[in-house]
Amino acid sequence: MISIQFLKKKGSFTGFEAKGHALSAPYGSDIVCAAVSSACIMAANTITEVIGAGATAKSAEGRMVVLLRGQNSAASDILAGLSLHLTQLSEQYPENVEVTVTEV
Repeated sequence: MISIQFLKKKGSFTGFEAKGHALSAPYGSDIVCAAVSSACIMAANTITEVIGAGATAKSAEGRMVVLLRGQNSAASDILAGLSLHLTQLSEQYPENVEVTVTEV
């Protein structure tokens, strides 16, 4: 299962950690994994490269972490959109994707 934990501070999204594997199909054929990975990478690239928000973005096999450094409403909105997208995906594939939101 892929677990995505979003972090919020005072109602604004401040980051996320995605980890695990969807295991809905063999490696290289897993559309659920591809959907989650693509969405997370797009959000990370948009935050760090397009709008230039201060953020730490790290990825390794089966794990990605993006944490904002300070407040940035545009970056928080991107994370809100990612949360909505992945929550809807988790409703379609509840055995493969889990989304949580934690207030920090």
